[in-house]
Amino acid sequence: MSEMPSRVELHPLTLSDQDEFCSLVLASAELHGPWMQLPSTAEEFRTWMRRFDDGSNLGFLIRVRESGAAAGMVNINSIIRGRYQGASLGYAAFAPSAGRGYMTDGLTLALRHAFGVLRLHRLEANIQPANKASLALARRLGFRHEGLSPDYLYIDGAWRDHERWSITAPSPWQPDPSLPEV
Repeated sequence: MSEMPSRVELHPLTLSDQDEFCSLVLASAELHGPWMQLPSTAEEFRTWMRRFDDGSNLGFLIRVRESGAAAGMVNINSIIRGRYQGASLGYAAFAPSAGRGYMTDGLTLALRHAFGVLRLHRLEANIQPANKASLALARRLGFRHEGLSPDYLYIDGAWRDHERWSITAPSPWQPDPSLPEV
């Protein structure tokens, strides 16, 4: 992971992002297509934001430094401590900024945050086999392919198979205090 200043910043997702988020989701409907379903109405957004209330899921917007535009979003979901010290990663580009490398930059920052600030040891990304752009992004970031999970998530009215990809913290790594010593 390069040390040059990033073109993007991670911003915690808040209720005040509702209108911008929903309009970007609507503008990105074709891009997200069968891969994922994000909230596109105020009511859906407020319901979706409740997932972040207890701290086991974290949501961020990836904002372009120069313009402040939201280029995408990333969630660090289902954070588990104890002997696992891991989470799953969910992410999506927004159509107006797609294809410019902002997601690679933003997810690089998200990985640094997860392995540094959060002291997680492992992240997983579960990606539908036909989602070539997302698979390419996971490969670029150094994720390893671990296998196929049949009927993994219910999306767009059906249970969808997903490829399981993972990455572990770079060495040296500072464990979270919740990691048992023995």
